[in-house]
Amino acid sequence: MRWKPYGSVVDIELLYMADCPNRTIARARVQIALDRTQLAAVVRERQVHSGEEAVRLGMRGSPTILFDGNDPFAGGADPAALSCRLYRGDPGFSGAPTVEQLVEALGG
Repeated sequence: MRWKPYGSVVDIELLYMADCPNRTIARARVQIALDRTQLAAVVRERQVHSGEEAVRLGMRGSPTILFDGNDPFAGGADPAALSCRLYRGDPGFSGAPTVEQLVEALGG
C-alpha cells in the first residue's frame, strides 16, 4: 500500500517516550527507507509524556512510527501504551522495524 502515491510528501511522525533506547535506530531506519524509496517526507519526532497522550496519539509503545497518521505495524487489538515496543521480524530485537518493513510499508 502506498501512502501518498503520485509523488506527494509523506508525513511521518516518530512517537517515543523519554530515554527510549530504540528512538535513534528507528529514526535512522526511517531515513534509509526513505532514501531507498526516494519518497519526499516530513519527519517529526514527538516525545509522549503520559498514557493519556499515548492513547490520544495512537502510540502503541515506543517507538511508534506513523505514516500520514496511520501505524502500519499495529495489530487490530494492539492497545495504546506508554511502554517499550517490539517489532516482529527484527533479528536484532532492536525495538524498531527493519528497513525492509519500512520500505514495504511505504509502498516500495
